[in-house]
Amino acid sequence: MSKIIAIAGVSGSGKTTIVNALMNRLNNAAALYFDDYNFDEHIEYDLWMKNGADYNEWDLMPLKKDIDKLMGQTEYILLDYPFAYKNKLIASYIDISVYIDTPLDVALIRRIFRDIPDASENQIRKYISNYIKYERPLYKLMIDNIMPDSNIVVDGLQSVHDIINEICHILK
Repeated sequence: MSKIIAIAGVSGSGKTTIVNALMNRLNNAAALYFDDYNFDEHIEYDLWMKNGADYNEWDLMPLKKDIDKLMGQTEYILLDYPFAYKNKLIASYIDISVYIDTPLDVALIRRIFRDIPDASENQIRKYISNYIKYERPLYKLMIDNIMPDSNIVVDGLQSVHDIINEICHILK
């Protein structure tokens, strides 16, 4: 049976970087990336948060089906997945949830470098304004709800090498 490791954290925390590094470090591993799916097309974030932020409102059936396809095919299935144990459809699959605790300002700067590297000053202002108004409250919610439920919390300011070593030590 495959061991499923969920890597959680806010956008810009380093989830994809850590999953990719684990793929290179672990033998016989496969990865699934939350951003490869279109889960949020029907989610109105403000309303979702006002109604209690129920993670089970997210229809993660496509991810579940892909996990089912990989089960037993690899030793490890790595999930680049922000919700950890909060969605009942996926929670029962997860053996270990790792939360990458990265300060929100650092995550924002990483996102700016990643998402809009050649942006003008006005584009950056608009990006940051949108972040403050809509995204930061969501990420604060994740820190309050996802991080405490994770099995492991790693410091997102550590080097990728150190984070990978910490996770691999726990897997042993």
